[in-house]
Amino acid sequence: MTINELQKQTNTNIQEKANLIWEIATHLVGLYKPHEYGKVILPMTVLKRFDDALAPTKKNVLETAEKLKASNFDGQIFDGALCRASGYSFYNYSKFDFARLLADPDNLEENFNDYLQGFSDNVKDILANFKFVDEVKNMVKGNVLYVVIQEFNSKKADMSPDKITSADMGYIFEELIRKFSESYNEEAGAHFTSRDIIYLMTELLVAPEKDEIIKNGCYKTAYDMTMGTSQMLGCLTERLKDINVDAELTCFGQEFNPETYAIAKADMLIKGGNASGMKYGDTLSEDAYYGYEFDYIISNPPFGIDWKREKDAVEKEARLGYDGRFGPGLPQISDGQLLFMLNGVKKLKEGSGRMAIIQNGSSLFTGDAGSGPSEIRKYLIKEDLVEAIIQLPTDLFYNTGIATYVWVVSKNKKANRLGKVQLIDASKCFVKRRKNIGNKRVDLDNSCIELIVKAYNEFSNNLYENANLVVESKVFENEFFGYTKVTVETAIADENCKPILKKGKMQAEKGKTDTEIIPLKDDIDEYFEKNVLPYNPLAFMDRAKDKIGYEVPFTRLFYKFVAPRSSEEIFEEFKTLSIEEEKLMKEILGE
Repeated sequence: MTINELQKQTNTNIQEKANLIWEIATHLVGLYKPHEYGKVILPMTVLKRFDDALAPTKKNVLETAEKLKASNFDGQIFDGALCRASGYSFYNYSKFDFARLLADPDNLEENFNDYLQGFSDNVKDILANFKFVDEVKNMVKGNVLYVVIQEFNSKKADMSPDKITSADMGYIFEELIRKFSESYNEEAGAHFTSRDIIYLMTELLVAPEKDEIIKNGCYKTAYDMTMGTSQMLGCLTERLKDINVDAELTCFGQEFNPETYAIAKADMLIKGGNASGMKYGDTLSEDAYYGYEFDYIISNPPFGIDWKREKDAVEKEARLGYDGRFGPGLPQISDGQLLFMLNGVKKLKEGSGRMAIIQNGSSLFTGDAGSGPSEIRKYLIKEDLVEAIIQLPTDLFYNTGIATYVWVVSKNKKANRLGKVQLIDASKCFVKRRKNIGNKRVDLDNSCIELIVKAYNEFSNNLYENANLVVESKVFENEFFGYTKVTVETAIADENCKPILKKGKMQAEKGKTDTEIIPLKDDIDEYFEKNVLPYNPLAFMDRAKDKIGYEVPFTRLFYKFVAPRSSEEIFEEFKTLSIEEEKLMKEILGE
């Protein structure tokens, strides 16, 4: 199935199921405020997914549980046996399921609690992060538990894995969360990543070794430091399997939102993946993977979100220097996305690790020479870690329309890429959606992804076109992005405009300090003599104050000058519009 076909199938499933579930939330009106619906609907959706998945083996699990209880087996044996009986790494040995709960409405609360207690510990952890026990009490008190279970048990709410794929289920969760977050009026930084973007990131991640994977498969590890509902990891796994069914990917992730963490763990349990690798906690202040290294890192961290909450922990680790994650420097407190970049770099496997990470434009240029952001860019570029930066089209994300970029960071650059950075402008490479989803007005279809990856693979200065799609690639030496910020003073002079020396040195006149930004590739003395002294003969440089800075002026490097229209052309257009206006006014007034 092509990416376009998968996208079409996904959109249909997402909308049908998400709309159905959203309608169920109407039964909560009065008992819950709209922004609180998620407290009930999200865990109930997870439970129904589990219930449908376990249905085919329910009888086997119950029979196995009875035998084990009679034999007094310990917890570990009990747990392992019931997992084998269920066919998953989780189970439920309560006699109840959604259908049986509805059959006994008079004892619903007691039976529902029995049902919840029948789950394995990993599912109980998920429900605990939803704080679902409290919501059950509220639903019972509000007399809505029965009708909510009834709605979820309807035929059209079937969420069994053979009806709804794991990837689609994840996107249904994200669509629900998007609806709920709109009720909160959350900022655009709390966005989700649609499948088309993840497919592009996947292709960029595996590009250098794709032929090898096709031929021999692979055994890889992957990590998402801000995993949300784990859909990036899920789609990365899916695409690797598409390349070669023998490709194996063990996934790890961390998430700070307890509800989305719970969904991620639930999703991984359903898929039979590494559910124990889904960790709860704040990645910046509570690193769940200290000392780990991964083959692939794929992530879309929040941008425009401050790191005040993590400040003490981050600064403490920064004092460890390069033994910690934040040795190169710290960004401004108002935006922590570059901290996630450094976290990813630290966790890339030496000699082979590759990362695709989304950032907004501020990571390219924010901060003066010597500042934290500039020092981070300096580290990334001087250490030759940056392979490529790709500008994506605007309006590609559900919850934000701003310009975004995929950074491809590697600890295994090919020989021809050493010492160089590739910039790819793919801002004009998109197809318009027939129907918007939130702020998402455009998609990356097969043709878009193929054109961008073609530009990446060819690694040259070139313009790529396909129908209405345009991608431009430019390659630069690492040094191109560096500059020296030089302090320029004006000497105090006598009446003859001769500098007054003190101990053989010129003295700076107060209030006339200036700076010059000089590219690293330029000779500073030659630049000074050519560009400063002709305009200020009394100028001199205070080289003790030199600062090295790095920035990536992406927009300027791809700027295309468009000559303004001539005055004659503008005048002719004005005359034409005036004549048309006169005709229209006569029609309106009936003259």
